Amino acid sequence: MDIANPSDEHLMLREMIRDFVIEQVEPQALKHDRDEKFNLDLLRSMGEMGLLGLTASEEFGGAGLDAIACVIIHEELAASDPGFALAYLAHSMLFVNNLEQNGNHEQRSRILPNMCSGEWIGAMAMSEPDVGTDVLGLSTTAKKLDNGSWVINGRKMWITNGCIDDKGTPADVVWVYAKTGVNEKNKAEISTFLVEKGMDGYTVGQKIVDKTGMRASNTAELVFEDCIVPGENLVGEVGDSLIHMMKNLELERLTLAAMSLGIARRSLDEMNRYATERGAFGRSIRDFGQIQRYIGESWAKYRAMRSYIYDTASNMGLNNSGHRLDSDGVKLFATTAAKEIADAAIQVMGGYGYVAEYVVERLWRDSKLLEIGGGTIESHQKNITRDLAKNPDVLND
Repeated sequence: MDIANPSDEHLMLREMIRDFVIEQVEPQALKHDRDEKFNLDLLRSMGEMGLLGLTASEEFGGAGLDAIACVIIHEELAASDPGFALAYLAHSMLFVNNLEQNGNHEQRSRILPNMCSGEWIGAMAMSEPDVGTDVLGLSTTAKKLDNGSWVINGRKMWITNGCIDDKGTPADVVWVYAKTGVNEKNKAEISTFLVEKGMDGYTVGQKIVDKTGMRASNTAELVFEDCIVPGENLVGEVGDSLIHMMKNLELERLTLAAMSLGIARRSLDEMNRYATERGAFGRSIRDFGQIQRYIGESWAKYRAMRSYIYDTASNMGLNNSGHRLDSDGVKLFATTAAKEIADAAIQVMGGYGYVAEYVVERLWRDSKLLEIGGGTIESHQKNITRDLAKNPDVLND
C-alpha cells in the first residue's frame, strides 16, 4: 500500500491538484514572491474546484474529506509556491475547519457556503505584538454589553490573510481569540468570536512587508477598537477557546508539516536533476562523494518525513484531539528537515541555487517560517517531553 495515496480517491485528488499546480500555480509563483503579492484570484478559483472547504460538510458546500486529503493538498501546493499554500492553509484549515468543527449550525450555514465557494476569504487571529505561543497572556479583551453584544479591543499581529490586497482590505471574516475574564482558578478565560468585514472598529493596522519568506501570502496587523460583535458570533460558550484550539491545532501542525514535505520533495528533485546535468573536471558532479552525501542524506530525510506525516494523518480524526504527540513530532522533524534539504540543494547548485529563478532559494527562505509559525520548534520539544513523561508506555506500543 502507498501510505500517501491509500485510496483511488486520494490518488485522484493528488493528480487533480498536481495538474492545477503545473498549469496555474507554478507560472505565477516567482513573480508573486518577488512582488510580495497575494494571488487572490487564484485562491478564489480553488473554490470552483471544491477545495476551499476541504473538510467542511457537503451540506455547506464543502468536500467532507479527511486529514490525508489535507496533507496531499498542502504538499502539492508547497512544492511549487509555499507562500500561496500558506494562504490556503489559513483559509481552509485555520478558519473553515475551525468553524466546521466548533461552530453551531446557524454560524456554519450562514458563513461556510461563502467560504467554500471563495466568495469570502478567512483568517485566524491569535498572535499579538507581545504574545506568541503564550495564549493565556493575550491582551485583546472582549466585554459583554447589556444588549448581549460584545465589544472587542486589542491588536493581532502576523495574521495570514489578515488583509487580502494592497489597499488594506480586511479578511471577510476572522476567527478571533480574546480574553473575556478569569475563571475560578484566577486564570485567563479565553473566548472565540467571528468578526466580519464591515463591523465597526475592525480594521487593518498594516500589511507586513519585507518578510524573509512566504512573500506571496499577505501578513497583516489587525486592529479591534471598540469593535462591536453580535452575541450570535460567539463560538461555543464563554471560555471555550482552549477546546477549539486543541481540536484544530493538531491539523494545523500536520498540514504545516505537509508543506515542509512539499518543499523537501521539490528541493530534492531540483538538486538531483542539476547534479546529473552539471559537469566538472570531465564528470557529472553526482559522481563526487560530497554531492552524493547531500543527495543521499536528503533522500533519507524526505522518505522519513513522508512516512511519519502520512502515518500521522491516517490516524488523525478531524473532530477531536488526542494526537498532540505526533502532530508536534511531525512538525518538529519535518520543518527542520525541509530547511536542511533546501539548504543542501543550494549547496549542490552553487551560484544557480542562490538566485531566485532556480526555485530552491525561495524554498529555503520559505522553509524558515515553518519552524516558527503554528508553534515554534521549542514549543514542540517542550510538548513532546511533557507528553512522554505522562505516557511513557507509548514508547513500547
